[in-house]
Amino acid sequence: MSKQLRRRPTDIRGLRELGYILKEDNSRTKTAPTMPRYFLEVAYKGTHYSGFQIQDNAGSVQAEIEKALLVFYRKRISLTGSSRTDAGVHALQNYFHFDFEEVIDPRKVYNINAILPRDIVIKGVYPVGEDAHCRFDAVGREYRYFIYRKKDPFLHDRAYFFPYTLNKSQLEEAAALVSRYEDFTSFSKRNTQVKTFVCAIRESRWFVENDMFVYQVAANRFLRGMVRGLVGTMLQVGRGKLTLAQFEDILRSRDNRHADFSVPGHGLFLFRVSFTDSLSQLLK
Repeated sequence: MSKQLRRRPTDIRGLRELGYILKEDNSRTKTAPTMPRYFLEVAYKGTHYSGFQIQDNAGSVQAEIEKALLVFYRKRISLTGSSRTDAGVHALQNYFHFDFEEVIDPRKVYNINAILPRDIVIKGVYPVGEDAHCRFDAVGREYRYFIYRKKDPFLHDRAYFFPYTLNKSQLEEAAALVSRYEDFTSFSKRNTQVKTFVCAIRESRWFVENDMFVYQVAANRFLRGMVRGLVGTMLQVGRGKLTLAQFEDILRSRDNRHADFSVPGHGLFLFRVSFTDSLSQLLK
C-alpha cells in the first residue's frame, strides 16, 4: 500500500482553520481571506478641490486622502465614497469605506491628519462588517445652503453673498412645495447617469441664523446639482421674479431648462450622512 493511502484522514476543522473548504469530490479549494473593512469619517472645505470623488487631472478630496494613507501605511488604499459633492462644496460630515489587511489603530488618525492638507480632516475611523457599504447603506443625507446679505470678508468662500431683499414667507412656502414632490428631473443637471429622478424629501425649509438665510433639505438621495438648482430657483421666488405657481409648474414640468443652477458651490455644505441603526451604532 502506498504512503498516500496509509496517511491519516485530514481533519476537516483543521482545513477550515487554514482557510480551505472540503468539496464533495474531496478536492481542496483555498478561499480568499476576508480583509477587515473600515469606514472613514471626514470633513473638508471644498474651495480648492474639483469635488469629492477622484478625477483625472484635477484635485479632489479623495485623491488627497488616498495620498496621505499611502504615505503613512506605504500601501495603496482604494476608497469608496458615500456622497459626491461638486467643486467648491464643503462637508461637515462625509464618509469613505475601504478594505485593509492590517488592524488600524484609531489613535493613528492624528498622524494621518498631520499629513493631510489643512482643509481636510479625518474625524474618525471605524471597523464595520465586511458587507457594510458607505454609499448603499446610507439612508439619508442633509444639505444646508448659506446666504449672507451684508459684505463679510470672513464668509466669502463659505456662504453666498446675495445683497437683495428676500421675502422670507415666500421662500418658506416654496420650500414646503418641494416636500410634496418626488420626481426632481427639473432640478437635475444634464448628463446625469441615474436610473431614476425620484427622491424622498424628508425636510425642506428656510430659516434665519446669525443674519444668514439658510436652506435645509434632507432626503434619502440627491441628484447632481439638485440642491443648488432648488436654491437658485427659490431665490427667484423670494425676489418676486417667480410666483409660487410658476415655481410649482417648474417642479411638475420635469424640464431643467426652467430651473436656476447659477448659485455657487461655496455656499453649500453636506451637513450630515445617516445610516441604518445597526451601522450607526458602530460609527460612534
